[in-house]
Amino acid sequence: MAIISDYQDDENETKPKPKSNPSSSSSSSSSKTLSFNATFDPRTPIGIVERLFDFLVNETDFMAEDTAEREIVAVVKAAKDKVKKKMAEEREREAALKGTESKRLKEEKKREVKAEEKKPEIKEEKKPVIKEEKKFELNKEVKATVKEEPIEVEKEEPIEVEKEEESGAIVPNKGNGLDLEKYSWTQTLQEVNVLVPVPSGTKSRFVVCDIKKKHLKVGLKGQPPIIEGELYKPIKVDDCYWSIEDQNTISILLTKHDQMEWWKCLVKGDPEIDTQKVEPENSKLADLDPETRQTVEKMMFDQRQKQMGLPTSDEMQKQELLKKFMAQHPEMDFSKAKIS
Repeated sequence: MAIISDYQDDENETKPKPKSNPSSSSSSSSSKTLSFNATFDPRTPIGIVERLFDFLVNETDFMAEDTAEREIVAVVKAAKDKVKKKMAEEREREAALKGTESKRLKEEKKREVKAEEKKPEIKEEKKPVIKEEKKFELNKEVKATVKEEPIEVEKEEPIEVEKEEESGAIVPNKGNGLDLEKYSWTQTLQEVNVLVPVPSGTKSRFVVCDIKKKHLKVGLKGQPPIIEGELYKPIKVDDCYWSIEDQNTISILLTKHDQMEWWKCLVKGDPEIDTQKVEPENSKLADLDPETRQTVEKMMFDQRQKQMGLPTSDEMQKQELLKKFMAQHPEMDFSKAKIS
């Protein structure tokens, strides 16, 4: 880039070059305007300064004056001060921009936090327990007038549709029991059979089998018990026994005290089975006396009905009785009777 500078000699600062007549030369030099031409190379900025000094030396007497150095230093200092001031202003401007940006970010963050706090909490709605309420209330007049077939309609507690056994319940094995790591057990309504594997060649004198009404302990002498704990339900100790089969298995027969209930586990604390999935063999049912068999079949039917969310046999019977009563007495007003 070319820079052209025009300089006018100052009468007080610049002296003309000495000629034959110094006084006339000075006056003519002071009114003369000189042109300075130079090319600026950004890679060597000091080059243009050197050319300027050469110009002053060749064309003026400025450099010969005593104040020349001081004035040049003052100009350089002023230029440096301008540079420093400009850099300081740049720094202040950058700091101000950073401060504004930081303040803006903080404000945005505060607004986001407030917005999050204002958001409504979404609460999970608890699913209502499905209930089938079977309540019947008859007017006193109806009760007083019914003589042919007196029916007592009792208030029943709300019947909850039982869900499947807890999430920890297990499907029973083919013998309606469970196969565990150290032993297995099966059951009928009357008995529980337990099989405990032991080392081959084990004899009865090495076995520890302690059977009590509510407690069972099975193992080998000198070793930790294989089974030990409180039984799920009481048993008839006098009707229980154990034996060694093939010298590698302890076989135990426990007779239930309540022979109308399925066990969920052998000893409390062990994994439990889902008793609603118990499937007694038909041949076993045939062996029962008619009354017991009828009770067992009714119990199995009720379990299936509950599992499907349907009324049990007792509930169905009460519904039928109510329908029959209403059919026999159409003149009566049952609008106030609560059937839910």
